[in-house]
Amino acid sequence: MRTRAEHARVGTAGRRIRSGPLVVHSLWTTSGESPRAGFVVGRRVGNAVVRNRVRRRLREQVRARLGQLPAGTMLVVRALPEAASASSELLGQALGDALARAARVASDAPRDDAHARRVRAPRPAVGSSR
Repeated sequence: MRTRAEHARVGTAGRRIRSGPLVVHSLWTTSGESPRAGFVVGRRVGNAVVRNRVRRRLREQVRARLGQLPAGTMLVVRALPEAASASSELLGQALGDALARAARVASDAPRDDAHARRVRAPRPAVGSSR
């Protein structure tokens, strides 16, 4: 996933699961597209070198698991500051645990965007004539 809109859609309509040094947002849709993933590694993780290293390690861990996910899956993997010092094995284990929990939750819920959580629009001011 590359656009801000796709990241926002997964973040607001999807499920959030924390596992160790990661937070995984997942959205299971009926679109039939191949599974896709995006990554968020903020400045709190470290300087640019550290952030890019964490992103590369996460990308490799997700790449190994994308084929096991059902079609229409959208993921956003967010690294917490602890991810900078975590081993690749720990990142992979945390990612695997989060995806397994997300799959259990998704199997219980309907796989349709129509039932996804929606963000409410602000209510108009009471007594406003305009």
